[in-house]
Amino acid sequence: MRNSPIIILDEPTAAVDAKTENEIFNKVMSLIKNKTVLMVSHRFSTVRQADEIVVLKAGRIVERGDHKKLMKINGEYATMFNMQAKAYN
Repeated sequence: MRNSPIIILDEPTAAVDAKTENEIFNKVMSLIKNKTVLMVSHRFSTVRQADEIVVLKAGRIVERGDHKKLMKINGEYATMFNMQAKAYN
């Protein structure tokens, strides 16, 4: 990564196992202080840490907020989060 004020990550852990994903994000989190990070991800373990989550549907923004707010809304984000979490129960 360059020392840029903005970092864009598109599915940065799509092809790795859970242990490697955790190691990558621990390292990335230590490198992004005071930076703007735009991250595209379908993994909610990654997404839920964001300050702001933007949910897209058919190319349009349908929800935005942090994890707690979006779960409270009980819309698209909550539906997808719960479907993914169900696989771990």
